[in-house]
Amino acid sequence: MNKYYYDLHIHSCLSPCGDGDMTPANIAGMAAVKGLQIAALTDHNSTENCPAFFSACRAYGIIPVAGMELTVSEDIHLLCLFRSLESAMDFGREVDKYKIRIKNRPDIFGHQIIMDHEDKVIGEEESLLLNATMLSLDEGTALVKKFGGVCYPAHIDRESNGAVAVLGAFPDWLGYTSYELSATGVKADEEEKNPCIKSLRCVVSSDAHYLWDISEAENYFLLEDEPYSSEAVRNKLIDMLEGI
Repeated sequence: MNKYYYDLHIHSCLSPCGDGDMTPANIAGMAAVKGLQIAALTDHNSTENCPAFFSACRAYGIIPVAGMELTVSEDIHLLCLFRSLESAMDFGREVDKYKIRIKNRPDIFGHQIIMDHEDKVIGEEESLLLNATMLSLDEGTALVKKFGGVCYPAHIDRESNGAVAVLGAFPDWLGYTSYELSATGVKADEEEKNPCIKSLRCVVSSDAHYLWDISEAENYFLLEDEPYSSEAVRNKLIDMLEGI
């Protein structure tokens, strides 16, 4: 086994709250500078910048994970990670069917930029991505599993869009094997409030919207990686988060 330093919750310039400098290549480059080995792109309700992110990560020697921060109808954020770029893109196309179409106001929320592998602008998402989708928490969870991914409630220590704050308790009835804590969260405090999470994997990620927010090389997983390939490491990561 080897240590793999990670950040599994990063937003690009496609997320309306993401800084314009959060291009796929800049994110991959900063992850390398910070000493990370694994990074996940998790834009709000979209996977459209994941192909460019995968290309950029290859150039910097980072193991990429394609993902999404899905906002379900209860206004809870669900972190969704996939074994392959292809399955993530298929998931993104399915989620697109459940979006509530409200035109983005770039002057208020910021632009939602789609880029290619050279960080060139190839499009802009016109519908606001911050809205909740029409998928409920249980429907969203089931849909991620259908596409071979793993999901877990994001930043459960936060009042805004946190599962515990919205529901009053951690949704253990949905069979999650992991949960996310923000970088400022205190694991012991959350375990005291929700004893059911003591047996779950705690994932600490940045929820980065600016390049400097991306995690330092502090949090890591021990993963089997022989024979080595980025695909094998990514699968071992998903296995671990699924509790396999």
